[in-house]
Amino acid sequence: MTSIDDQGRPEPPVAANEIDTLLGYLDYQRATLGWKTRGVDAEGLRRTIASSTMTLAGLLKHMAYVEDHWFGGMLLDLPRPSPWVEVDWVASPDWEWESAVTDSPDAVRAQWSTSVDRSRTAVTGVLSRNIDDPLSMLARRAWPNGDRPSLRWILVHMIEEYARHNGHADLLREAVDGSTGE
Repeated sequence: MTSIDDQGRPEPPVAANEIDTLLGYLDYQRATLGWKTRGVDAEGLRRTIASSTMTLAGLLKHMAYVEDHWFGGMLLDLPRPSPWVEVDWVASPDWEWESAVTDSPDAVRAQWSTSVDRSRTAVTGVLSRNIDDPLSMLARRAWPNGDRPSLRWILVHMIEEYARHNGHADLLREAVDGSTGE
């Protein structure tokens, strides 16, 4: 049974196998970003601090893109879904960050949620295959140098990506309304 903390986050298991531990930590980090952006209005989602242009809305949309890139694009070699396929990434390499400030709070949250759902479906599909060590399965898409990361690497990378950006979310949320917490 999963324990839920005071912020609504599922606690990672304390004595589980590798798959459940990695997925538990990834879901915990996802839930942390959800918590840090929960209840923030459009103005708060667009707020910046110091000299940075980073916003909570940008974090949500960036993480939506990252979810689709790693699990759909790299792991499964699927084509980019909308809205990412319509973007001229050469002309606008930071499009997800920049465009998020014009999206409604509902739209940016829905995009993130949709991308997370697609990622969960992708991972569940890989884990349901009859493979001795599904975490060692290599991504279908290779990097330019020919290397292909394993599912294990992608999961650890995603935990790191969320953890790093959740630190940013802490600072941004505090600037919005003074809310703090791990």
